[in-house]
Amino acid sequence: QVQVAESGGGLVKAGDSLRLSCAASGRGFSGRAVPIAMGWFRQTPGDVQRFVAAIDFASGSDYYADSVKGRAFISKDNAKKAVYLQIDSLKPEDTAVYFCGVDAGGTYYSGTYVRASAYDFWGQGTQVTVSS
Repeated sequence: QVQVAESGGGLVKAGDSLRLSCAASGRGFSGRAVPIAMGWFRQTPGDVQRFVAAIDFASGSDYYADSVKGRAFISKDNAKKAVYLQIDSLKPEDTAVYFCGVDAGGTYYSGTYVRASAYDFWGQGTQVTVSS
């Protein structure tokens, strides 16, 4: 089983920057030393989880939703099995619960990055509130 822990949410003002952290631990990476990918999704009340950003642990390739492209940067630390998401120029519409997902290779959509169904394990979520 893989445990996923997020941190870094909070209340910020529009225009500020925020850095979210996520670390995966435990066993269950389908025989791999690191996940295939880790990604961030966000969800507002009444909506589904929406893709924000993801990174492939082998290649380092990163992927972003149009809503954050140019304002967000995702990075990883293979040794810590961790990812970090920085979002600059925050907007009130960035307000959401942010969830970190781990693609451990156990789903049909593994390796597709932008689908929530590609991720086997999830954290509890961290609230980000951007005031205007």
